[in-house]
Amino acid sequence: MTRKPNILFLLSDEHSFRFFGHLGRKHGGEDVATPALDRLAAQSTVFTDCYCAAPLCVPSRITILTGLEMQRSGGWDNDAYLDPGLKTIPKVLREADYTTCLVGKMHFRGTTQYHGFEHRPYGDLAGNVSHQYEHFIPLRQGDQVYGGDPDKPARIGDIVEVRTRDAGITRIPESQIVDQIIAEETLAWLREHEAGSPEKPWFLTASFSRPHFPLTAPKRFIHRYPPDAISEPFAPPEGDTFDHPVSAAIREGFKVDRIDQREMMQARAAYFANVAFFDEILGDLLLRLDAAGLLDNTIIVYASDHGEMAGELGTWWKSGWYEACARVPLMVSTPEQRQGKQPARRIEIPVSLLDLMPTFAALGGAAAGDVSGADLSAVVQGTSEPPDRPIVCDHLNDRWGKGTGFRMVRQGKYKLTHFQNFPPLFIDLEEDPMEQHNLFESAAGAAAEIRDELLNFVERTVDYETVLADAATSQAALRDQYGLDNSRYLPNQYQLSSGRIIEADLALYKQAVVTDDPATFFADWPKR
Repeated sequence: MTRKPNILFLLSDEHSFRFFGHLGRKHGGEDVATPALDRLAAQSTVFTDCYCAAPLCVPSRITILTGLEMQRSGGWDNDAYLDPGLKTIPKVLREADYTTCLVGKMHFRGTTQYHGFEHRPYGDLAGNVSHQYEHFIPLRQGDQVYGGDPDKPARIGDIVEVRTRDAGITRIPESQIVDQIIAEETLAWLREHEAGSPEKPWFLTASFSRPHFPLTAPKRFIHRYPPDAISEPFAPPEGDTFDHPVSAAIREGFKVDRIDQREMMQARAAYFANVAFFDEILGDLLLRLDAAGLLDNTIIVYASDHGEMAGELGTWWKSGWYEACARVPLMVSTPEQRQGKQPARRIEIPVSLLDLMPTFAALGGAAAGDVSGADLSAVVQGTSEPPDRPIVCDHLNDRWGKGTGFRMVRQGKYKLTHFQNFPPLFIDLEEDPMEQHNLFESAAGAAAEIRDELLNFVERTVDYETVLADAATSQAALRDQYGLDNSRYLPNQYQLSSGRIIEADLALYKQAVVTDDPATFFADWPKR
């Protein structure tokens, strides 16, 4: 390479590690078509056992950007503010002379919306949820509209029942779908950068909304995956993990017991469709970037912030320690791998999304500083293996009731989940990939030794009461300083060249209607 490599970080939301065509059902995956991601995996270092540091959107993104686990980064829950005093990936890469850009969502809270990114042409710039929930999009006169009740400011993601109930064909024209716009604005920004500053390396994060709910996709994808033609969830609603009291609390909190078999399979089918639709968007973007020569000196990284249960173990969504929501895809593709000069690899040693911060820094010739993750740049370049160490996934708050916070630790084939006030779980993932059998009391020999080592690790590294107190104090201070009432803003905004921020979703939620009766408006209306 004649200059530092560009880094294209493709980040999705809620993509289960199981949902890849190259994995398939017989290898613990699901039979979904992902040709673009399959091509990328075939030219990448694929980390098969990667974990998020927090199984929830905002905390996971804070830990990714800082390389600091939850206790050090302050990524406690979905209302968490990122402390602007912390180092982030774009901050350290800017120090190494990179131009940095974020297109799409990052769930930054309050008035701090850059955190080292120099450019944000499109995304959740007003600190709202980014996702285009469709139950507030009026299709006809009299339909409920976003913000229609002045006494009840709308938070369009608050109605949990619509996540599965309304799964199906999207109401949104494809050109206006958030993920299509992210892809288009990514391509546009990179073309402009190449035209204006071709000598400067760039770091661009394209952060997509899908396959996170709402579980809607164009008709061609919904029809491709009918509910009666897809698989049942990988892990059934039974066993020690299902019976655990915190599992029951999660199901109650997410109201999943109301979801019957028909609705469950309809929503699962829509998740399959959403994954396939997102793969098409990603494939189109990568083909256009490649055709423009923008990938010739570019490291491509694909990851997701956390997974999706999709009915496994009788639950949905995230915020748990289960494999389907804590384990995430991670693949890193170098130009040499895509040119056939470096072999693709599969790495089965567990790693963490915390490792991205020091890895990106090393690849860009920057200094990450004191972080929780490990530098995997030599692994990506094919000259090393990841360190064998405890990999953590934290949910240290009381979302599911007092004392339900947990630290999950994976090392080798074993996984320990330690709860503040509830019995621990100890799983052999090699023998029990469905997480049905708790070995905490029955483990013997080498398994018992590893159990005790992991238990000692948790007891040394987490003090739940201190964590909760620190979270309340630090977040209150950040909220007081940087708070922003975002209830009046729509999911996404554009930033114009002048710096002006304008709403991007007005045509969807606050429509300027031409007519509700096309038969009287058009003399040649074809559906008379």
